[in-house]
Amino acid sequence: MPAAPDPRPLTGEPLALDLLNTRWNREGVPQDLLTGTAGLAVWLAGNGLDHEPDARTLRHLLQARDALRAVVDGSPEQGAPLVDAVLHHGRIRAGLTAEGPVERAEFEDDSWGPAWLAARNYLELLATAPDRIRSCAHETCVLHFFDTSRNGTRRWCSMAACGNRAKASRHYARSKES
Repeated sequence: MPAAPDPRPLTGEPLALDLLNTRWNREGVPQDLLTGTAGLAVWLAGNGLDHEPDARTLRHLLQARDALRAVVDGSPEQGAPLVDAVLHHGRIRAGLTAEGPVERAEFEDDSWGPAWLAARNYLELLATAPDRIRSCAHETCVLHFFDTSRNGTRRWCSMAACGNRAKASRHYARSKES
């Protein structure tokens, strides 16, 4: 059975940030995709992860999300040990095939796979461009994105949503002053 449609306002971000974006606000009301295995199935499918959406995987993924939130929205000093605790459950095994060198993720328990991949992806983002990992600038938005703009000046998770609300709010304030 195919997964239900993804209800989140922002998808398609790198895996670590997409995991953080499983929490969002809709009209001021907090939403959470990962309240059960049905939401987990949506997230796994949306990220192309062929994995069974079971309770253990959900529990590990929630641990990874909390760890990533602590390091991204909190402090690296407090969050790093939490991310490391997730990373402890897997490793990269280098190998050689007829096509050339390969790296494969290995997990002590397969239910850690999606959580470990998200934590590992965060390390890759840090190694690539840590200054491009951003939180939306809108005061009520909790979404995160990887800024791929040429100038590195993106401020909003979505110009159509949060960016437009901010512009409309500034316009209203200016017209009210006049």
